[in-house]
Amino acid sequence: MKNRFTGIVRHFALSSAAAIACLSWQGAWAQAYPSKTVRIVVPFGAGGPADIYARYLGQRLQETLGQSFVVDDRPGAGSIIGTDSVAKSPADGYTLLLMSNTHTVNETLVPKKPFALMKDFAPIAPINYSDLMLVVHPSVPVKSVKELIALAKSKPGGLNYASSGTGTPYHMAGELFKAMAHVNIVHIPHKSSGEARTSVMSGQVEMMMDAVPTMAPLAKSGRVRALATTGKKRSAITPDLPTVSEAGVPGYEAPIWLGIMAPAGTPKSVIDKLNAEITKIVQRPDVKKAWNDQGAEPMVMTPAEFQKYLNGDIAKWAKVVKTAGIRVD
Repeated sequence: MKNRFTGIVRHFALSSAAAIACLSWQGAWAQAYPSKTVRIVVPFGAGGPADIYARYLGQRLQETLGQSFVVDDRPGAGSIIGTDSVAKSPADGYTLLLMSNTHTVNETLVPKKPFALMKDFAPIAPINYSDLMLVVHPSVPVKSVKELIALAKSKPGGLNYASSGTGTPYHMAGELFKAMAHVNIVHIPHKSSGEARTSVMSGQVEMMMDAVPTMAPLAKSGRVRALATTGKKRSAITPDLPTVSEAGVPGYEAPIWLGIMAPAGTPKSVIDKLNAEITKIVQRPDVKKAWNDQGAEPMVMTPAEFQKYLNGDIAKWAKVVKTAGIRVD
């Protein structure tokens, strides 16, 4: 019995020593990180919002952490090519993913992709979100969301809306509106947001949802009529314009948001260090002002909170994809 007890004590001591050693290694890793260039892969086109905000964040992380944070644009296949390259990268904190709600939509929309978001990646932190603006061509005889819903219900399938393509946040925002407002409006996909805007401004398509900073000047000039914005609260750019939720579809919310993830297995100490630095950056007054001027609001969450948010977003868009029967060809 004594030998058995001694063995148990020895095993406990060894286990405790191993745990302490592991914690010490993690702490040393976090202190040393980063010791070389960190790459932020953006799986979208160069010059777009994701690329711009990734570079903005990378520059400030470089200033605070003392190592280069370089942006690597790898667009293609609706974000899948660049994202898969990160999933296959070493889990050491030196390859990060700039992701958006395109990723949470793709979990349902593209089930056969070579990775699973919540299995192959570790959430680090959100960055910011931007609202969209619901607009119609001036010839559409409505001046409010309630009037738009009434018109759509009076002629099911008689109205249409433009987007930059199937599965994009602009498309999903439109499908969420249809589902929550119980209306049948036909989706007209385009190759880009610019092409979609041209269709609406020319009157070929009757409505769309697009970025507030882009649409606000067009609404002011009378080329489109603004009805509402898609966020939880009113946009700082258009404070007099109601949200869709306020204007007739309670609970509606469809912003475009961005965040940072790392390959699964990245040390927790590194994830926590990056989360702390990103949180400090997005809360800086100069950053808030710069982003507010562009229609973006900072987002702040712990890694655990961000994980919960991502799971909720996946479930939200899964329901929309299945209800609308959306498929990618």
